[in-house]
Amino acid sequence: MDALDILTDLEHVVPYFQPIFNAEEHKIMGYEILGRYVGKNEEISLGSFFDDDTIPEEYRIEVENAVLSKALEIASSACEEDLLWFVNRDAALLMMDDGEGFLQLILSYQDKGVRPDHIVLEISDRHVQSHIEHLINYYKSYGIKIAMDKVGSESSYLNRIAGIEPEILKIDMSSLRSNNGGPAYLDVLHSLSILARKIGAAILFENIETPYQLQFAWKNGGRFYQGFYLKRPDHGLVDKEILKDKLKGEIHGFILSEKKRLQSFYDLRLELNSRFQELISKYKKEQNPSELLMALGDRMDGIAFRMYVCDEDGFQLSPNLYKAGNEWLLQPEYENKNWSWRPYFLENIIRMRGGKKGILSDRYSDIETGEVIRTFSLPLNEKEFLFVDLSASFLHVREGLF
Repeated sequence: MDALDILTDLEHVVPYFQPIFNAEEHKIMGYEILGRYVGKNEEISLGSFFDDDTIPEEYRIEVENAVLSKALEIASSACEEDLLWFVNRDAALLMMDDGEGFLQLILSYQDKGVRPDHIVLEISDRHVQSHIEHLINYYKSYGIKIAMDKVGSESSYLNRIAGIEPEILKIDMSSLRSNNGGPAYLDVLHSLSILARKIGAAILFENIETPYQLQFAWKNGGRFYQGFYLKRPDHGLVDKEILKDKLKGEIHGFILSEKKRLQSFYDLRLELNSRFQELISKYKKEQNPSELLMALGDRMDGIAFRMYVCDEDGFQLSPNLYKAGNEWLLQPEYENKNWSWRPYFLENIIRMRGGKKGILSDRYSDIETGEVIRTFSLPLNEKEFLFVDLSASFLHVREGLF
């Protein structure tokens, strides 16, 4: 539809509202305001209109303001004091008048019950510019909250996130439409959830279209959820508890599944600890680390593919014992290498020394083989520690651990 046709027919430009649900109460905590053109025989999303840089800025601002004004009128009569209203804005358009137009429009509805601290300004990270931080801080001084949008799909400005200090990170789930997402992609999304926790931001997973995406969002620290699987955008507001029973039931299923996985993880750790303690006691006469590894190797077929011994500072005291085909080989070139730079290495040394038991690592991709593995490590004595890299095939048959 032509931009001028939309601009000259603002009567048919209306707001649509997509609910956002919270994890604590399984209720609607807010709505994202979306623009639609609703004619006699058509309904058109205005997303492409707002994103089209060829349309003059003043046209886009006028239509954005028309949508927001109508939305705030509805918000003012919602009688829900705790609802948040998510508003998308292009940072470049905000900067045209130093952000005053947007702010004054928000403030004009304050007497009608829509306080600035009910507003969440969404800015896509692809629009973030080095000079926008002062504007963000200006908005925050009025209580307006900031959400960084589409972090999972266009994360080329992650270095700007910490500077802006958003209250919410919106992680796009569009690329995770099934449980076939590769481990590397899943780890990137997981790392974003860690980033959010580090900077004190809540995570909102958007574009949830499948139960798998919802489970991933729940498992990775998602506090808020949004997407067609939950509720499509509509022209009006709905009961806050519309999905409470459904969400409660689904999340209870996620809880049971996660508890089962954690129990499997705990059982495997106990099993490996018992097995290795028995083997080490049997072969403790083997004083040379290489001889000890060779003695252990034949008992680890089908379970491990690499083993080595390190001291408490991370220096490798032995060669690698590596499974190549059907035989175990010593790789002396690894002796004396230091691994203290690895995340959690020294922390795990302290944990093993204090607990006197082995520990099982998180899942990660092995640098050399590229396979997704876990490492089991345990103390041989106060100063020597055995590290066992478990094979992907072994983990694959352990339910919930691959």
